[in-house]
Amino acid sequence: MEAAAPSAAVSNVPEFSVSELSFALKRQLEGAFPRVRVRGEISQPSFPRSGHCYFRIKDENAVLDAVCWKTTMPRLGIKVEEGMEVIVTGKITTYAGSSRYQIIIDRMELAGEGALLKLLEDRRRKLAAEGLFDLDRKRPLPFLPEVIGVVTSPSGAVIRDILHRLSDRFPRRVLVWPVAVQGDKAAGEVAAAIAGFNRLPDDGPVPRPQVLIVARGGGSLEDLWAFNEEIVVRAAAASTIPLISAVGHETDTTLIDFASDRRAPTPTAAAEMAVPVRADLIAEVLDYGKRTIACMNRHLREASTHLTGLARGLGDPRRLIEERQQRLDVSGERLALATRALVERRGHELERARLTSPTAVINAKEQVLASEGRALDGAMRHFRTDALQKYARAFDRLDQFGQRLQRHSDDALQHGQRQVEQLGKLLESYSFRSVLNRGFALVRDQDGHPVLSAADVRAGDTIGIEFGDGEVRARVSDGTTGTRAAPAPRKREPSGSGGNQGSLL
Repeated sequence: MEAAAPSAAVSNVPEFSVSELSFALKRQLEGAFPRVRVRGEISQPSFPRSGHCYFRIKDENAVLDAVCWKTTMPRLGIKVEEGMEVIVTGKITTYAGSSRYQIIIDRMELAGEGALLKLLEDRRRKLAAEGLFDLDRKRPLPFLPEVIGVVTSPSGAVIRDILHRLSDRFPRRVLVWPVAVQGDKAAGEVAAAIAGFNRLPDDGPVPRPQVLIVARGGGSLEDLWAFNEEIVVRAAAASTIPLISAVGHETDTTLIDFASDRRAPTPTAAAEMAVPVRADLIAEVLDYGKRTIACMNRHLREASTHLTGLARGLGDPRRLIEERQQRLDVSGERLALATRALVERRGHELERARLTSPTAVINAKEQVLASEGRALDGAMRHFRTDALQKYARAFDRLDQFGQRLQRHSDDALQHGQRQVEQLGKLLESYSFRSVLNRGFALVRDQDGHPVLSAADVRAGDTIGIEFGDGEVRARVSDGTTGTRAAPAPRKREPSGSGGNQGSLL
């Protein structure tokens, strides 16, 4: 008879399902650590829409997941932030869904600055003391750069967000310098990219950017630590090209933000800072153009209205000029006629004022006396005695008459002399030579007649121009422009010569 086959070995180890084992471990862990206090640094805090808070507590060698329910958050009294070193109190439990253990926090207190935050603060103070964060180092951004340099990862969503935003606002040429934005090599590559853009020549084959954007998406303090490195901060401070830092989200702060010229809360906001909105600029330019045209039109209308008002008050300038010209012509004609009439009147008065010469009067009287003497001599020859007596009487009467005649002759001569002197002075005042002595001139034609207007002479005529101290001869070269004087003046003739009238003095 054959022996029976050995049966399967029966084990005395109990068999658990996954859930049973997870719950057993949970009970065991919670029983062993019902309430604990843990000290560490907060890392990677997250706040989902449920209102709970999830983060990690870490030290140099280990990491512990932590959970704080939304009902406990108001009682903590502390805002959970990255890098805070805290002491938390709670119970240890497990999360079966991912086979991990965690601490449920019901109390939290500060334990001092975290190691990374302390290092970050010490570095910030050192660089600030060197003046790398001074406000007077900040440069204004160009209004509309032609080329924009971007230092970021070429494979992330950051560069796509920047390019999309630039395309929407104002398309510009973009140069991307690919770098690692996390890890050990990130700091060196970012610093080299900033320095590389600054070394580009202005007229080189690769255009030099007018503004730089250093961008990275959000992350934990450890993920963004490359942008806190001293080499990156110094490269940003030494950049001669205006630089915009767009590292992390709005709540994230790195040391490059202090050294850059502008800090953007997000990479998209950095693109908005770099360029204006093209549509807004067009609308603004059109609006300025309309306002300028409207202002010019209004100014022209006001100026036209003002000019029209002034024109109404001023009158027609041509009419005013024509009226003044007419008055001038009439006055000129009247002046010429008045001058001619004055000369003629003064000539007539001069002719009427002519007196008999005293010498002629005396000669006439002497002739009368001689004739009477001759008559007396004849009478004396015809009459003797009686005649002599008559002659004696007549001689006495003649002597009386002679004396009376002598007296009357002296009186008449003195009176006549005074009249002659007065008439001479009057004649001298009426004479045209006193006018010549005041700087005027008398123009005569070649026949010696006075020339009273420019129309009385023609080109080629010979005229005489008499001044107060002499006379010159001249030939008319143009009937309207003037004369050309002869080189030698003619000596002035005495005023008393000429004509039938002798000297009065």
